[in-house]
Amino acid sequence: QVQLVESGGGLVQAGGSLRVSCAASGRTFSSYAMGWFRQAPGKEREFVAAITRGGGNTYCADSVKGRFTIARDNAKNSVYLQMNSLKPEDTAVYYCAAKATAWGTLIQYEYDYWGQGTQVTVSS
Repeated sequence: QVQLVESGGGLVQAGGSLRVSCAASGRTFSSYAMGWFRQAPGKEREFVAAITRGGGNTYCADSVKGRFTIARDNAKNSVYLQMNSLKPEDTAVYYCAAKATAWGTLIQYEYDYWGQGTQVTVSS
């Protein structure tokens, strides 16, 4: 069992930066690939980024590539999403998710555990 708690969301102006974090409970965090997803009002939840359990490989959605970076610190049981050059269309609730395999995926139903989400609002 893994419990995930996101933090770091907030209000930021367009062009600004924000880092959201996800803290995991348990001693097996390094066994899980991790992903970030987001859900904007009135839209379906979508994939943002994923990272392998060792942290050596990452993948980002085209919509955030070059602006967002996913990273993890297994010693701290945490995964991060650094968001730069934010746009109003990045406004959403951001969720982290854990998948009990080496590699992450952009398919949300393949993840085993989810956090409760953190709100990110980008003003124009």
